[in-house]
Amino acid sequence: MAPIAASRQQFDEIPTVVGIFSAFGLVFSVSLFAWICCQRKSSKSNKTPPYKFVHVLKGVDIYPENLNSKKFGADDKSEAKNKSVMLNNSLHLDLEKRDLNGNFPKTTPKIQSSPNVENLSPKHFAERKKDSVSPNSLKSITSLSTEDKQDKLGTLFFSLEYNFEKKAFVVNIKEARGLPAMDEQSMTSDPYIKMTILPEKKHKVKTRVMRKTLDPAFNETFTFYGIPYSQIQDLTLHFMILSFDRFSRDDVIGEVLISLAGTELSEGSLLMDREIIKTNVRKSSGRGELLISLCYQSTTNTLTVVVLKARHLPKSDVSGLSDPYVKVNLYHAKKRISKKKTHVKKCTPNAVFNELFVFDIPCEGLDDISIEFLVLDSDRGSRNEVIGQLTLGSSAEGTAGEHWKEICEYPRRQIAKWHMLCDG
Repeated sequence: MAPIAASRQQFDEIPTVVGIFSAFGLVFSVSLFAWICCQRKSSKSNKTPPYKFVHVLKGVDIYPENLNSKKFGADDKSEAKNKSVMLNNSLHLDLEKRDLNGNFPKTTPKIQSSPNVENLSPKHFAERKKDSVSPNSLKSITSLSTEDKQDKLGTLFFSLEYNFEKKAFVVNIKEARGLPAMDEQSMTSDPYIKMTILPEKKHKVKTRVMRKTLDPAFNETFTFYGIPYSQIQDLTLHFMILSFDRFSRDDVIGEVLISLAGTELSEGSLLMDREIIKTNVRKSSGRGELLISLCYQSTTNTLTVVVLKARHLPKSDVSGLSDPYVKVNLYHAKKRISKKKTHVKKCTPNAVFNELFVFDIPCEGLDDISIEFLVLDSDRGSRNEVIGQLTLGSSAEGTAGEHWKEICEYPRRQIAKWHMLCDG
C-alpha cells in the first residue's frame, strides 16, 4: 500500500510544475515580440526607401516620399522657363538604344549653321508633318491596296505526268493559295475544283469540298486512261475553282486554262503553278432563242407543248461547246405540279429537239397556269448550269404574253413562236 500512495503524490505535483513553466514561457514570448516591434520601428526611421523611380527623359532619381511634394510640381517661374529652353534644344532619346543597365549612349549635338532654323518652333514641324501625309494620299494608297486584293484570286499548284506502261495521263491537283473569301459573314470559302480536258470534254472530274479555308490542300490524283502520248500536245486543261453554297448556286471564284502544247512529260512529273484569273463564262450579249409550239385542248383540258429548236446559245465554258437540254415545268397558282425534260444535245449552240409533252390542266381555262422553260448545260459530275430561262403565262409580257393570249383565243390550234431567253 505504501508505494501506491507515494506514486499518487507524484502525479498530484505534475500539474503545478506544468503551470509554472507555461507562465514563464508566455512572459518570455510577449517580451520578445515587443522587442522585435521596437527594432522594426527604429530601422524604418533610419533607412532610405527600398525602391526608387527613374525619370527616363531626365535621368533623375525620384523617391516615393517626394512624389506629393510641392517641389516636384515645378510651380516656380524659373523652373518653367528652364523647361521651355530644354524642350527646344533637347534631343529625342530613342528607348531602343539603351544598354543593358538602362543608360543612354552619349551623343554630341549637331551645330546648325543657319540662324533661321532656331526661329522655327515645334508647332511648325508638326504642321509640316501633317501636310506631308494628306488624306487624299491615304485614300489613294488604300484604294490601290483593295484593288490589288480584288484582282488577285490566288494561285493553283498541280503536277502533270504520263504513265507509259498504262498509257494514262495523270493530273495531281495539289493545293490553292490565297483564295478570296466568298462568304461575307465568316470571311471564308468552301472551295473545290472542277477539271475538264478540252476540246472533247469527255473527261470531267472534281475534287472534294474543303470546308472554311482560303488555302485548301487537295492532294488528289486523277488518272485518265486511253489517251496516247502523241495527243497530249493537242489537249488543254481547264480548271474551274468554285466555292460550295448549300442554299444557292455555287460561287465561281475563277479559272485556270493551260495549253499542253510544248510540254514534255517523257522525263517524269512536271510541277506547275498558275495564277487564277476571272472566268470568261457568259460574256455574250444574249442568252439565245428558243422555238416553242403550244396547243390548248379545251375539250380534254390538256396543254400540248413542243420544244422545237434552240439557237445562238452562249458559251457555257472556255471550249465554246455546250451540251444543252430543256427542262419544262408546269405551274398552277405558282405551285409546280408537273415537270418534263428533253434529251441532251452534245456540243452544239444550235440544238434541234422536236420533243412533245402533254400536260393535264387541273382547272378550266389557263388563267392560273404558267409554263417555265429552263435551258441548261449538261455537266457530268457537277451541278448543271442554267443557260437561259423563259416563262409563258397570263402575266407574261412581250412575245411570251402575246403567244399565251393566242393559244387561249384559238384553242385546238398549234401556234409556234421564237422567244428570247433571259438570265436564269
